[in-house]
Parts: sequence; structure tokens; C-alpha cells
Amino acid sequence: MNAARLIGTVGGVGYLRPAPGTWGSLAALPLAWLLHVIGGFPLLFIATVGAFVAGLWATRVMTSGQEDHDPSEIVIDEVAGQFIAIWAISYPSWSHGIEITALWPGWIAAFVLFRLFDITKPGPVGWADRRGDPMGVMLDDVIAGLFAAIGVIALAGLAHGVMGL
Repeated sequence: MNAARLIGTVGGVGYLRPAPGTWGSLAALPLAWLLHVIGGFPLLFIATVGAFVAGLWATRVMTSGQEDHDPSEIVIDEVAGQFIAIWAISYPSWSHGIEITALWPGWIAAFVLFRLFDITKPGPVGWADRRGDPMGVMLDDVIAGLFAAIGVIALAGLAHGVMGL
């Protein structure tokens, strides 16, 4: 397996069926946890940027000369987007010294919301997806991850602020 395929499929996770995008998002969760435990939010942030840059390169290589601009086996975009969704719990955990596993509802919300936005492709997520190029492949998941992170923050505010949980 060449480097582009190894990165693009996240070590072969993209070949899992059904729903390779969901498998890619699931694979991102333990990776995000490990990165957070090792280096907190700063390391997760750096890894997200790295996943985006490496994913853009791998997608360009894997789709070069192909008609399909977004083959289902490319899941590095889901990893980058899921990492962004996890920022909403990684940053407060890191900055306030809270054990990240104590924020388990945020993990679930980040995963569900990211998949929801990635699958339904509302507004700018769909715009990025329709670009039909490697940047669009990566960008739609980045935007879905940002939407999910905002959703996690809103749900935390609702649960802890309004409902007082």
C-alpha cells in the first residue's frame, strides 16, 4: 500500500463496509483521545492540521486521473472533521484540567452531530462537497466538524447552563 493510500484510507479503515465514512469517524475517536492524553488540545489541533494537509495531498494523488473525485475509501477527511468536532471537548478539558473521559456526553454528541452534518450536507457543507476537487473532499468535512463543534458547545450550554446539570 503506497503512502497516499495508507493516509487516505487511514491505514485501510476506508475499506471497511458498510459505511466507510462512519468507520473513519469512529477510528478518529480513539486517535483524538490518545492525542489529547499525550499533548492536550494543542497536540490535537496540530494533528488536525496535519490530517488536513496530508489528506489533501493523499486525495489529490488517489483521485488523479479518476472520474470519481471522492471515492468512499478516502476517510482521512472524516478523521480531520471528527477531530474538529472533538475540539469542543478537548479545549475545555485541557484548559480546565478536566479528565476528557468525564465529558463522555460530548464525545457522543460530537460523533452524532458530525455524522449528521457530513451525511446531510447542509449549506456550506454541500457547497464544499460540490466543488468536485480534493479541496472540496477535505473542506466539506472540516465545515461539518465546525458545525458539530458548535452543536456540542450549544448542547453543553443547554445542559449545564439552562438545565443546570
